[in-house]
Amino acid sequence: MPEPRLTLVSRRECHLCDVAKEALARVAATAGVDWTEVYVDDDPALEREYGDRVPVTLLDGEEHGYWRVEEDRLLRDLTQPRR
Repeated sequence: MPEPRLTLVSRRECHLCDVAKEALARVAATAGVDWTEVYVDDDPALEREYGDRVPVTLLDGEEHGYWRVEEDRLLRDLTQPRR
């Protein structure tokens, strides 16, 4: 099974992360794709990389944005052919 195209890098007990999860779920449902969530709390490498910038949205493993999910832009970019 292929990796989900969308990943949310988040932290537990994070209000912005909860808001981002809702937005990501809407985008994923509209685009018909799966998404996954990883926690910086569980991974020192992620903590070093993203620190206080969470939540971070990754599209195909590349950073797409942080703190807020730009739903329209993310949906548009999901419909573009993969490079």
